Amino acid sequence: MRWMFSWLAPVLAGASLAAQSAPRLTLAEVYDGLATRQPLVGAARARAAAAEARIGPASRWPDPAILLGLMNRNLPGLGLSDPLGMNQIQVMQMVPLAGKTGLAVRAARAEAAAGTAEAEDAVWAVRARAAMSFYDLFQADGEFRTMTGARRLLEDLGRGAAAMYAAGGGRQSDVLRAQVELARMDNGLIRMSAMREAMIARLNGIRNLPIDTPVPPPVAPRLPDSLLPRPELERLALERRPMLTAEQSRVEAAEAVARRAGREIWPDLTLGVTYGQRPMPDGSTDRMASFMLGFTLPLSPGRRQGQMRAEAAAMAAMATADLDNLRLETRTRVGELTADLDRARQLSQLYRTTLLPQLRATAASAMAGYRGGSIDFMTLLDSEMAVVRAVAELFGFEAESGKAIAELEMLTATPLIDPASAADFPGDTP
Repeated sequence: MRWMFSWLAPVLAGASLAAQSAPRLTLAEVYDGLATRQPLVGAARARAAAAEARIGPASRWPDPAILLGLMNRNLPGLGLSDPLGMNQIQVMQMVPLAGKTGLAVRAARAEAAAGTAEAEDAVWAVRARAAMSFYDLFQADGEFRTMTGARRLLEDLGRGAAAMYAAGGGRQSDVLRAQVELARMDNGLIRMSAMREAMIARLNGIRNLPIDTPVPPPVAPRLPDSLLPRPELERLALERRPMLTAEQSRVEAAEAVARRAGREIWPDLTLGVTYGQRPMPDGSTDRMASFMLGFTLPLSPGRRQGQMRAEAAAMAAMATADLDNLRLETRTRVGELTADLDRARQLSQLYRTTLLPQLRATAASAMAGYRGGSIDFMTLLDSEMAVVRAVAELFGFEAESGKAIAELEMLTATPLIDPASAADFPGDTP
């Protein structure tokens, strides 16, 4: 039975020649085309374009009003009343004063800048979502392959126990326990297979591909041994995160709106010109012009303009508070992610350098002891399953590290790894 363990190591490590030569899905392939295919990004860019289109109208005065009049007509018949009857054209233009138009343009430009930043943030957000699904599938795929290899091992151990029992050198309980463990393994494989299919569907959905599009087994990118220090990552996030830029622009827009609301108390000017004409008895035409100057009169400034100013000030305060809160959340999340990444790395290193070699040595010793009769079947089975669990946990640590880095990339708007690279399988012997 020595051959069983020699066969087990590469299977549990996931490094068989067949696995290495098979097509693999890299993170770069997942990222490819997301910015153009994902509807969420398209919607964000459309909102940005709509905000940009509002700048022009904000810089224009209200459209002039043109009035056509038949003045002083006799009834019935609508004939010209002498001497006041005439045909008249009147043009009226409202002119905002006190810099209201300039402040409206400033607010519109700030909203457009916020929309552009949100569109950029949508690209990073979709990228992070795709990475999360990719690493979930990577972990599930690795655990599935590990459990499949473990099942083949259980079958071999069960056949060995059955052969020893038939020859009178084993116990029936060993055969039965192997069968129970096989049934449990089959149950786990069925659950994990369904889970993998759901993860594949989710990943295809994020990539805007048909749900049943075949997905090769994913290979994790090579993660760096160390990232920038946490304070540097925090600085990058506060400087570069597009959502923070968007919130800052919204604060500027809200402040411009508040300043404009404070000037609503100033009346708007109305300019008008009227041209009139009427035919004269001698066949000539009598022409005349009138000019008008008017302004709005705030009759209840406390209830109208004052409340508009209070509303705008409250909205500006809310925008400032939202920005402060987002900065706080960003700093906190960077701290959480760097702590999670350090934990996953330390555990992965511990498993690779210490725990897995010890577990494999223990499994080899248990195999030798079982052949010599000094170790029972249950001890052998527990030692072999401990190796399986450790390898599965290594896939989890690798996935956790990748997810943390993907979210840090989103927060800092900075690529931190090469998504086209391919790392060794996390179960490989160091």
